[in-house]
Amino acid sequence: MKMKPFFTFAAFFIFTAAGFAQDRNVAEPPFQPGEKLKFELKWTVIKAGEATLEVLPVETIGGVSAYHFVMTAQSTPFIDVFYKIRDRIDAYTDVNMTHSVLYKKKQLEGSTHRDEIVEFDWKKDTVQYSNFGKKREPLSLKAGAFDPLSVFYYSRFFEMKENMVIERAVTDGKKCVTGRATVVRREKIKIGEKTYDSWLLEPELKDIGGVFEKSKNAKIRLWVSADKRRIPLRIESKVIVGSFVGELISESF
Repeated sequence: MKMKPFFTFAAFFIFTAAGFAQDRNVAEPPFQPGEKLKFELKWTVIKAGEATLEVLPVETIGGVSAYHFVMTAQSTPFIDVFYKIRDRIDAYTDVNMTHSVLYKKKQLEGSTHRDEIVEFDWKKDTVQYSNFGKKREPLSLKAGAFDPLSVFYYSRFFEMKENMVIERAVTDGKKCVTGRATVVRREKIKIGEKTYDSWLLEPELKDIGGVFEKSKNAKIRLWVSADKRRIPLRIESKVIVGSFVGELISESF
C-alpha cells in the first residue's frame, strides 16, 4: 500500500484552492489567530490520517508583521506500518494579505525526508528554495505571489458567486504559476450529522503534475462554507490510485 498520492493530494487541498486576481471584496478578515480546523482523511473507505489548519499569533518576519498559518498531516497507526506520514507546513504572509514572506515545509513520507525553506525577496522580486540548506538559483516572482498554504487563506476574503473564475500567482519556490479555479455552484452537503450550506469549487489541474497529471479525467472538488468565514468543509478527488476524501471534523476559534 503506497499512500504518498493521498497526502500529496492533501497538500493540494491548499494549493488548488488557488486565489484571486481580482481585488478582494471583503474588508474584515474571515479568520483570526486561534482558529483551528481538524480534518479526517480517507483513502477509499480507509481512514488514512488527520490534518489540521491553524492560524497562530501574528509574528514579525524580516521587519514585516505577518500572519502565521500552519498545516500538519499525519497517518494513522495502521497506515504508519506501510507508509508513515508526518508533515508540517509553516507559512507567513503580511497582515494586509498581499503576498507571502516565508514558507517552510518539513516532510516525512515513507522514505522521503525534506526540510524546505522558501524565502521571498520582494525588493528583487525573487524567491529562493532550499532543502536541508542546499539552495537553488533564485526564481523570478509574479506580482503578489502566495505560497501554497497562504493562498487558501487569501481566497477566503472573497464573496463567491456561481461561474466565477478565480486566479492568483502561487509558488513553492521551484516554480511560479497562476492557479485557477471555478466556482461551480452553491449546494447543501452533509458531513456526519450536520448539513452545511456551501460553495463547490473545481481547480484547474494542468500545473499540478504528479498523480493528477498521470490520471485520465482526474478531478478535485472543494467545498467551502457559504458564510462570511468560508472555511473548508470537504475535499475529494478521483485519480488513478483511487478516491480520496478529507472532511472537517472539528473547529475552534
